[in-house]
Amino acid sequence: MARAGALAAAAAVVWWMAAGAEAVWLEIAPSGSKCVSEEIQSNVVVIGDYSVLYEHHHAHPTVSVKVTSPFGDVVHKKEKVSMEQFSFTTAEAGNYLACFWIDGEDRNLMVKLNLDWKIGIAAKDWDSVAKREKIEGVELEMLKLETAVQSIHENLVLLKSKEANMRDVSEKTNARITWLSLLSLSVCIAVSVLQLWHLQQYFRKKKLI
Repeated sequence: MARAGALAAAAAVVWWMAAGAEAVWLEIAPSGSKCVSEEIQSNVVVIGDYSVLYEHHHAHPTVSVKVTSPFGDVVHKKEKVSMEQFSFTTAEAGNYLACFWIDGEDRNLMVKLNLDWKIGIAAKDWDSVAKREKIEGVELEMLKLETAVQSIHENLVLLKSKEANMRDVSEKTNARITWLSLLSLSVCIAVSVLQLWHLQQYFRKKKLI
């Protein structure tokens, strides 16, 4: 029993480190829009639940929403909704953008919207997994832990790759700056030499030297 409790606690800690879940409140102005972006890897399940908060009993504002991929492809689009969900599997890595704006008859109201954005293992339906695989208890926690560890490992590999790319870019930039500095110094020396030669020729022509 103690072992199961410790395992569950460990799974909870690793889950917290690996899960990509983000709940945010957005205030949408009548004449504007609000967007939320998230950098997501390819082949990742994404689920977003959003709902409008009614502050006025006589008003029932609705919003339009559009979610686009890094290449600008529309993966979700709805109009005049007060509560909805989007779900998709990412086709390419990059920033996915979700934008909301007010539509309908109550466009003169400030609208508050709750967005619960779940990514990766946080978006996984573990109840369905448990029923399909016929597992529960410790086995289910072990599966969650394994999935979370794998997700953390993939994130670390991604961060390492990004660090290597940034280091390469930094080294190339430093090398270009060094060459540019040497080129600028060479030009300055050449100009100085030409100026000195020109002055010598001028003074000799005037018989000053």
